[in-house]
Amino acid sequence: MDENKRQKLMKKIENHLRTTARKLVKFNTEGEALQYLVNSFGEELECDLIAIVLKEGDHVVPTLYQGDFQRGIPHPPIAMANCLPRLFEGSTTFQEVEEDSPCLLIELLRKNGIKTWFSVPIKDQESEYGICMIGFRRYVSLLAEARQLFDDFGEDVALAVTVARQKETQRRKMVGLQWLAQHVSLDTPLEQFVEKIVERAGKGTNAGGACMYLYREEDNSFVVHPPLYGKVASPKQVMMKNNYRVSDYFPFLERPGGDELTVPLVVNFKTIGVLHVERKNEGTFTKEDVEILDMLANYVAVMLENVRLYQQERDHTNRLRFLLQYQQKLMKETIRHEDFHGITKTVSHMFDKAVIVFDRFMRPIAHERSGLSGQQLRQIAKQVFNQVLGKSRMGGHIQLEGLSDLSIVVWPIHNGGDAVGYLAIEASPNEMDDFFLLGVELARNIFSIQFMKQKLVFETKEQLKDSFLHKLLAAEIEDEESIIQYANVFQWNIFEEHRLAVLHLQMDESNGTIDLVKQNAEKTVLWNRLKVRIAAEDSSLLYGAVEDQYILIAPAARERKKPEKYWSEWHQRISRWINEEKTSYRVFLGIGGKASSIGDYYVSYRQAMQALQVMIRNFPGKSVAFFDELGAYTVLHHLKELEAAKLFVDKYLGPLLRHSVGRNADWLQTVRVFLDCNGHLTETAERLYIHRSTLQYRLEKIEEMLGFSLQGAEQRFNLMMALKLYDLYGLPSAKMLKK
Repeated sequence: MDENKRQKLMKKIENHLRTTARKLVKFNTEGEALQYLVNSFGEELECDLIAIVLKEGDHVVPTLYQGDFQRGIPHPPIAMANCLPRLFEGSTTFQEVEEDSPCLLIELLRKNGIKTWFSVPIKDQESEYGICMIGFRRYVSLLAEARQLFDDFGEDVALAVTVARQKETQRRKMVGLQWLAQHVSLDTPLEQFVEKIVERAGKGTNAGGACMYLYREEDNSFVVHPPLYGKVASPKQVMMKNNYRVSDYFPFLERPGGDELTVPLVVNFKTIGVLHVERKNEGTFTKEDVEILDMLANYVAVMLENVRLYQQERDHTNRLRFLLQYQQKLMKETIRHEDFHGITKTVSHMFDKAVIVFDRFMRPIAHERSGLSGQQLRQIAKQVFNQVLGKSRMGGHIQLEGLSDLSIVVWPIHNGGDAVGYLAIEASPNEMDDFFLLGVELARNIFSIQFMKQKLVFETKEQLKDSFLHKLLAAEIEDEESIIQYANVFQWNIFEEHRLAVLHLQMDESNGTIDLVKQNAEKTVLWNRLKVRIAAEDSSLLYGAVEDQYILIAPAARERKKPEKYWSEWHQRISRWINEEKTSYRVFLGIGGKASSIGDYYVSYRQAMQALQVMIRNFPGKSVAFFDELGAYTVLHHLKELEAAKLFVDKYLGPLLRHSVGRNADWLQTVRVFLDCNGHLTETAERLYIHRSTLQYRLEKIEEMLGFSLQGAEQRFNLMMALKLYDLYGLPSAKMLKK
């Protein structure tokens, strides 16, 4: 070929390569750019075959274009190790390669009948994409001068492929973002959100499987969060152990070129999980795939944080609305009912937990078991009594110990600074978040209101009850109809047979000087607490205070024909309650006869008072006394001439009483014991803890003061009668004592 033709041909080739290179960069996809390259070369060079060979990891994937070059035929991947390295380093012609070269790419050209061929590497300074091989089935003279032109053109093609891939990646990102914006919102449930993300990750990277791992702090592991996309062979849980380098557990963390790919999910500089894909359908995962997953990971991180904040805010709003709804329900219960059962049931439904309410004495007054057995309830009550009693001003709560398979927490219910009750809920410490404690505070306030309401109702009833008892126990019944109306208010059948008792609280005098003002105040407080317990123990028992005396009125039917046992049990019960209050009072009960009509109650009251007085004066070892068992006292009680009785007492006991005033001598007690011992001197001396001769001296002085002998039966009877009258009616008048 002469020089002129060679120059024209070179100029033609150079112009064609420049024009093609300029047009290649305008295409949006790699496939469009390479198809244009194939078509332009086919038209310009009139070649028989074009092979586009692209690198994918350690392999190359040939695509053969023949004939009209409109459609390429893909060939199975070929390992790079089985290809001639110089093909990827620079432009190469068939003349520069030995005929028996073991290169599988050259062998592929031979199988297609290619005799003349040359190759151009598609690469630039940063990327190596592969090669373009052009072949002819006839012999064609190749211009050596065109080598540099084709090498430069290879760089232009590489640039065009880079631009096309960037455009395609950007387009896929935009499509992915648009798709996510259309299918994912803050209201999307987490499972559906994960499903959309892994689906987009799998499709965007052309992976066979995709999943999302979320970090779980409880056991320091990454756990697959369902659902998954496709089939995932990776383990469902990856334990971190003591190594916190995520790349040690996911080897292809942000590393292309493998059969799997992983990118981290980072929120506020903290890794909350990873997005993982595996088994790419064609070749290995590329840098473009890393960019796709990074885009998704960033979107996931932002969305997860937004979803978390949104759901947290929505959850807070819903829980506050939930608490407000239950607050209204609880307030309605306080209006409708006076007890605690409705409130307790509502609180149990609110927490979906077993709830028990105790009064200040640690007695369960209402409960909603929700699965608790009766034995467990008794066990809880016992532990509350042992662990909480006395901590009336405890702050916070107490976790009960010693309960098998149960976690019970107790809070005090305060009113005016003092604990009026206790609220126990079956709950574990990790359940008690801020909203749980807010619900507990709400419940405690409602219970406190109910206790206050109950107290106000109780105090109002007590005032009415005291007025009622004053009318009922008056010597002269003035308005019987009003008494019956009072009885109806208390739902108390006044026409049933009842028995009246007088309760007396006596302080232990061994503690030293007694402050009467302080003592009366203490007794008032103690009686107020006793009333609460009496009401809770037996609602049929009527109680109140009349003339500084504490009155108990019980239906006779409650005695079950065993009055001694019934009232002894009440004495034991009240004594136990007083001991629990840490006070040093002794309990006495004086019990009158039965009352069958309104007029009988005053009589029963006087009998109870006299039984109490006789017991305290004459029987210091006893604590319960029945008027019906006092013998002669019951006859003397019916005396109507009290002045005559006092004159009789003064005649026989007056000298002894007057002589005892201001002196350290109890002549009355000496006479009482002497008569109780039937005049037996030795027994009398022993009971008085004095010598027999001292007793004889005392008896002589007594006979001298009285003016008669103590040996006569008549005089002894008169003295005993005077003593019993003295026990019943007290001292003679002050005027008589001054005689």
